[in-house]
Amino acid sequence: MVGDMRRMLLKLSGEALAGEKKTGFDEATVKDVALQVKQLVDDGIQVGIVTGGGNFWRGRSSENIDRTKADQIGMLATVMNCIYVSEIFRSAGMKTSILTPFECGSFTKLFSKDRADKYFEQGQVVFFAGGTGHPYFSTDTGVVLRAVEVEAEVILLAKSIDGVYDDDPGKNPAARKYAEVSIDEVIERNLQVVDMTASILARDNHMPMWVFGLNEKNSIVNAVKGSFTGTKVNCS
Repeated sequence: MVGDMRRMLLKLSGEALAGEKKTGFDEATVKDVALQVKQLVDDGIQVGIVTGGGNFWRGRSSENIDRTKADQIGMLATVMNCIYVSEIFRSAGMKTSILTPFECGSFTKLFSKDRADKYFEQGQVVFFAGGTGHPYFSTDTGVVLRAVEVEAEVILLAKSIDGVYDDDPGKNPAARKYAEVSIDEVIERNLQVVDMTASILARDNHMPMWVFGLNEKNSIVNAVKGSFTGTKVNCS
């Protein structure tokens, strides 16, 4: 294990949750994530989860929907994702809670740091759904905000790509993957690890981010236990 990690936040992109289908859920992928997270929880690590919503909704590409409404749909997509992933985690033997920044009836509880801390101390996996609760902020910003608020030591960004590159590897076969990169270079070169608002929030609060491919075998456990092959974004 890397150091004495106590608390981490894991960001799962919606696309990664969809697997090869690119939309909806791939249950085998989510089950594999659950089994990996259970290993970390059994080792005493407190794990928070944020999911994207891209497997359901990419509203910003539409010219026919008001941006505020599009972002609200995206927030609800992340709630659906968290309910689904939470249930798969429970089927793997973990206790879970879902916190949102707005009321969702009996589906979720309202987020507060005290409530999150209480659930973490009970050994629960805590899902942070609904982003920041406001339009014009992404789930990238949501995960950095929650990580800072609950004093996580690191954010793990599990993506459909296996790290941070100096160019788009899909378009440029010669693109080079970074083993480590500073958040200042990420911002200066707009490397899009997370969006610019989230990058600046991470920089100002010294929140490191580790980027890796979700679809690599045992990638979450390997990232935490030392055999990491992705990119570490340093914010010190």
